[in-house]
Amino acid sequence: MAMERGGERGKPEASGAPARRASDRGRYGRLNRDRVLASALELVDREGLSALSMRRLGGELGVEAMALYRYASSKDALLDGLVEALYLELEQRLAAEAGTTGWRAELHRIARATYDVCLAHPRAVPLLTTRMLAVPLARRPAAVLKDHERVLALLREGGLDEARSTAAFRAFTAWLLGYVSVELREMVDNPEEPDPAFRLGLHRMPPHELPRLREAAPALAERGGPEGLAAGLDALLDRFTS
Repeated sequence: MAMERGGERGKPEASGAPARRASDRGRYGRLNRDRVLASALELVDREGLSALSMRRLGGELGVEAMALYRYASSKDALLDGLVEALYLELEQRLAAEAGTTGWRAELHRIARATYDVCLAHPRAVPLLTTRMLAVPLARRPAAVLKDHERVLALLREGGLDEARSTAAFRAFTAWLLGYVSVELREMVDNPEEPDPAFRLGLHRMPPHELPRLREAAPALAERGGPEGLAAGLDALLDRFTS
């Protein structure tokens, strides 16, 4: 019968010949994991996380989507790879700078470098929280675990015992990621509007119900910058070392 000659579409012939592998040689030459993750991050930087798919990334690299599964076994693995790429960039920034003297100054340096990485890739920043909610500690990328280890070691160097260093680590992480998230919140309602009040859309907020929010909105629209990050970190560390 005709169906028996060709088998199901997309499956190997009955002769046992192996299925053809999708080529991983694209417009940048043969792929590697670093190239795949870098292109994924570039795509997210341009168009946001919703634009990222295996098919779209394959198009960016000039290969079939199936070729990418050698470097990321699933969409979730690709997202974890983006988290890895952000932390590897953090490693590179820290390595390129001169180290500081003292555990506290080094924590400030790590916080500032993390802040800079996040501002360089704002559309990928949500992954730093969403993927950590989905991925158990031991399964996180090595670059993430190395960052956790470094911060904990510095807190122990500062004289905090195991219990206090663990609590301080949680507070440090929460402050850093929370601060960056607030910095990157969308505040502008109409970018084309020159009038500040209409630009922020204050006319959409009921003045009798939200008077304090309307009053604070212009200030909230301004970033706190590295200075605000450092001030909050100092207050946090004072709490654990006093």
